[in-house]
Amino acid sequence: MSTSSDVDRPAKRQATLPGSGQLLLRRGMAAGETWVFGALIILVVVFTILSPGKFLTSTTFNLTAQTTAPFLVMAIGETFVILTAGIDLSVGFVLVLSGVVADKFYLSNGGPNAGVGTIWIGAILGLLAGALFGGLQGVAVTKLKIPPLIATLMGLGVAEGLSYLITGGADLPSVPAKLVSSIGQGSVAGVSWVIVISFLATLLFGLILAFTRFGRYTYAIGSNPEAVERVGVNVDRHLIKVYALAGLMSGLAGIMNLAYYSSTTISDHPLDNLVVITAVVIGGASLFGGRGTMLGTFIGVFIPELLAAGLNIKGVNQYWQYIVTGLVLGGAVYLDQVRRRLRERG
Repeated sequence: MSTSSDVDRPAKRQATLPGSGQLLLRRGMAAGETWVFGALIILVVVFTILSPGKFLTSTTFNLTAQTTAPFLVMAIGETFVILTAGIDLSVGFVLVLSGVVADKFYLSNGGPNAGVGTIWIGAILGLLAGALFGGLQGVAVTKLKIPPLIATLMGLGVAEGLSYLITGGADLPSVPAKLVSSIGQGSVAGVSWVIVISFLATLLFGLILAFTRFGRYTYAIGSNPEAVERVGVNVDRHLIKVYALAGLMSGLAGIMNLAYYSSTTISDHPLDNLVVITAVVIGGASLFGGRGTMLGTFIGVFIPELLAAGLNIKGVNQYWQYIVTGLVLGGAVYLDQVRRRLRERG
């Protein structure tokens, strides 16, 4: 009989495969963050050899970390969604919509000369816009029974359309100078604020995922939602919270993006969802739910970004970079399938 304690810990399947070769293969595939970190090191070594004196520099890594920061924040929310066996395709345009909402408020309240109080209010409005949008997508998934792929694809279109309607199709020029000079260009102990914010957010939600009931329920729903429902957990309510969290993280990424680029950049995010989902899956999260870690996502998010940085240094056409990113995602999903088959053999 299931008990609440069954829900409070992720399902663990242990089995022994016949044959030492299969056992070694399974252990290697289950290494999780270890092989992801190994892949990251290999990537750095390869591009360092191909671009000596250009890739392995503090400038390259600092710029890569800064441009990766919004993706890392979005990947936090995507990790929770994927752990429930869902998916969120709308993250990039929820980022845009949240930034537009905040900047529209700034435009009406001082524009570039807005004070600190106004900046905080605009940021909160952007965060709330993201959380509300994500929550509505959660309602579509749980109450309307629309598959997550379709619900968030619909959300992607709605968020994009709203952003263009609000701005008239042109980026808003009213980002407060204090927001840009502090969060966008400022630093603490020599580290950019956008990097600090993204790392702290990853740490916070990594701890929530690993050590709280919210995290345990997220894993359990991805493994067996029926069992979770039977022990009294409101699965629909939890899923709405998860999608709202994904929206909130996209909202935070939107404010960071606004500060860093001094613009709403409404046309620059069509493939953000590809990068974010690739990062989470590379990091070891299963698209079938129930397995993954925030540490894996943290490592995984740097692989497509360092790959893009290396290809840029080599002068590779941007469209080839899209192809490579897509192939990396396909490879990560294939490895996920292999790991799943190996577990099911036991």
